[in-house]
Amino acid sequence: MSTTRAAGGRLTAPVRTAVPAALPRKRRFELTDEQRQEIREAFELFDSDKNGLIDVHEMKVSMRALGFDVKKDEVLRMMQDCAARDQHNQPLMDLAGFTDLMTERFAQRDPRQEMIKAFQLFDENNTGKISLRSLRRVARELGENMTDEELQAMIDEFDTDQDGEINLDEFLAIMLEDEDY
Repeated sequence: MSTTRAAGGRLTAPVRTAVPAALPRKRRFELTDEQRQEIREAFELFDSDKNGLIDVHEMKVSMRALGFDVKKDEVLRMMQDCAARDQHNQPLMDLAGFTDLMTERFAQRDPRQEMIKAFQLFDENNTGKISLRSLRRVARELGENMTDEELQAMIDEFDTDQDGEINLDEFLAIMLEDEDY
């Protein structure tokens, strides 16, 4: 926490930078450099007035950008201990506090659930399968310029039941092989 001096030299309330007591620390979790960068970029992108503090709405949008679907009342609870306030007495959070909260959120993520969500992005028709067409669509959305032959080779490599598509179990096996996930 840091304090600031108001006009006349008196100290103002400290800006909250720690994780609220309501979020228990279960284990030591370290963010990757990439996750830290994503958090910083989300904070800076949605700090609309560029004052180094985000309000409830900016925090909600920042969290959504990081893949966390939160409701306004949940964000208000997370920010209730923030000492910094705007002119309407609404809580404000700085980057350090936001990073602490997002570290806790990242630590609480269930990797299997995250993989299932990723699978659902590929499975546009809710068939339980990733087809060549779906894989082509996602590759284009990601800016990957791959031929149908290359995409089909990817499917063939992991299609253990030989049905020409990737099901959830096959997708999870792929993701679990990827040590970076």
